Amino acid sequence: MNYKRILTIQDISCVGQCSLTVALPILSACGLETAILPSAVLSTHTAGFSGFTFRDLTEDIPLIKEHWVKENIKFEAIYTGYLGSIAQIDMVKDVCNKTLTSGGKLIVDPAMADNGKLYSIFNDEYVEAMKGLCAIADYVVPNLTEACFLTGIEYKEVYDFKYIDAVTDGLLKLGAKNLVLTGISFREGYTGVLVIENGVKNYYEHVKLPNSCHGTGDIYASAFVGAMMQDKPAFESAKIAADYVLECIKCTGKDTDHWYGAKFEPVLDKLISALK
Repeated sequence: MNYKRILTIQDISCVGQCSLTVALPILSACGLETAILPSAVLSTHTAGFSGFTFRDLTEDIPLIKEHWVKENIKFEAIYTGYLGSIAQIDMVKDVCNKTLTSGGKLIVDPAMADNGKLYSIFNDEYVEAMKGLCAIADYVVPNLTEACFLTGIEYKEVYDFKYIDAVTDGLLKLGAKNLVLTGISFREGYTGVLVIENGVKNYYEHVKLPNSCHGTGDIYASAFVGAMMQDKPAFESAKIAADYVLECIKCTGKDTDHWYGAKFEPVLDKLISALK
């Protein structure tokens, strides 16, 4: 495996198996030196827990960036997840400008919506700001809901190839160079991922498991980035990530008490094996 340094920028939900507590171990397991830039710290994630604590770290981001610049610290890739405000999106752009190596990759997971709705904290102005970040990305990894908000296309739960073509065309018009569109289903009982890299389109279909888990989007994006930074083509990386998420969901389904996240740790060996 190649030993590369990557930076991931997203929140820390201390308990709940999502965001940085997923990204850091998965990227590390993929053989990457993984640096982190937390956007916020929460005691738990917000899905199913009540009374969680929240500390915004927006003011710390420029100070961390300036220290890195002083120390000439550079990254071969920057991977963004949940960003809590327009100000943070603007700061991420500056971090990229100052710390991404020449030829380095920016991978954006526009974590802002699901199931046809924006997360409650976000609005149309945030969507516009996220469009700007996606426009400079080398790879954008949205689910269908996020893709629809980014393109202004009405979200549908039942659709055909023509509809998805319109969504991907809209994303490419934003300026994103390559796309990985997740959760795309053309027939009952199956779902998959659509990848467009260098203008070439491929679709990977797999069985849709009956149970779902919080945080699988973060697991998917992290595994995809980890595989791609080990020089796997985007489509192969997308397949590896999809297969790994399936293993995580299967593992979690055996434990009815594990409702708050996906048990990704016991099957990390399957991801590592897929990369060899």
